[in-house]
Amino acid sequence: MTNLQISPPAPVQTALDTLCNAGYEAYIVGGCVRDALRGTAPHDWDCTTNAKPDEICACFRDFHVIETGLQHGTVTVVIGHMPIEITTYRIDGVYADHRRPDTVTFTDSLTDDLARRDFTVNAMAYHPDRGLIDPYHGADDLHTKIIRCVGSPRDRFDEDGLRILRAMRFASVLDFTIEEGTANAVHAQKTLLHHISAERIDTELTKLLCGIGAEHVLTDFADVLFTVLPELEPMHGFDQCNPHHDYDVYAHTLKTVAACPPEPVLRWAALLHDSGKPHTFTTDEHGGHFYGHAVVSKEIAGRALKAMKCDRRRYDRVLLLVDQHDLVMNGTEKQLKRIVRKLGDEAAEQLLLLHKADVTAQAACHRAQRIEESDRLLAMLEKLREEDACMSLKQLAVTGGDLMSLGIPQGKAVGEMLNALLEAVIDGALPNERAALLDYVKSCL
Repeated sequence: MTNLQISPPAPVQTALDTLCNAGYEAYIVGGCVRDALRGTAPHDWDCTTNAKPDEICACFRDFHVIETGLQHGTVTVVIGHMPIEITTYRIDGVYADHRRPDTVTFTDSLTDDLARRDFTVNAMAYHPDRGLIDPYHGADDLHTKIIRCVGSPRDRFDEDGLRILRAMRFASVLDFTIEEGTANAVHAQKTLLHHISAERIDTELTKLLCGIGAEHVLTDFADVLFTVLPELEPMHGFDQCNPHHDYDVYAHTLKTVAACPPEPVLRWAALLHDSGKPHTFTTDEHGGHFYGHAVVSKEIAGRALKAMKCDRRRYDRVLLLVDQHDLVMNGTEKQLKRIVRKLGDEAAEQLLLLHKADVTAQAACHRAQRIEESDRLLAMLEKLREEDACMSLKQLAVTGGDLMSLGIPQGKAVGEMLNALLEAVIDGALPNERAALLDYVKSCL
């Protein structure tokens, strides 16, 4: 890393120059340094300085300044439409609530400031003229793909219990391994997550689920997941006793998660889709069965997502996908059109993607054929879209107004006729052409 060069955006460089020209130290710090070292574009650029909050405000009196958290030393400066958080070097006091420090003390030592941060890969600072400041060897851990707490893991997690999930989230998103001492503390202190708000847990868990390493992280730290989502623990180690499955319910679930596109709705649906299986298990001479498990999984998913206080849109869509995930596909265009009609275009595609991920995680002897069939259905959906095939009332070539002009009374009768027309078009009994549809309506009067 001796030849490291990070080129901050012009507004960030302006922030550094403004502070340095006023006689203060200033560095970019944290995630932006980590991401730049990895060769990925940082989403946010944060700065740290030995200037006190009032001195920061004075330096940037010609810019729009937002007093974000003066008591914690944080000021947001808007330069060229870019908001930049600038925080005074500080030492944190006691974390009585296991989330935020009760007090902070400003310091002139950058090393002391970096010591309060969560993980070594987030405890690096950089200035274009002074280079990388890395007292806790975060660059080495970045190179070896390790998540390691700064200092004592037990102390870091006791300060802020959310760091337990953050360690798992970074390991998943970056596809890193959690260092042994840090991992041991994650397991040992997992109940600290009971002190954390559901909204914060949901945010971290969603990012974790969408990471490339979600499967290995949730395999290694299943006990932590069950601490925040106890509804899922019965899946762990539950033998499916079924020739269609090589894995227990939990392992199958994680493989389904990994096989889904990294989109929150799909990853959450994958995590919850088989949660009802342990509660519906029966056996006969053919092996294990889970009749009606989708209904029970939907109920469990509802409880879990309410506990996470997730937004209503994700809640509704995940429950829809969990409820429908076990739908038997006959591979016909008519069925696919009906699925789109029932669920909507976006949800129908998500259901097909979840279905593909589900079969990807099934027994090897059936996997290739079922994946091929899933790909065929996805291609069929794309073809229907390209053809602008009629799969919804809004695509129908006639409207309710057209029907009322023929004498059908406004209200329920119009809706029933529109739905009958759509069914006929989907069945191929009628073309989606205005004249043909109106002639059919006239023949029914």
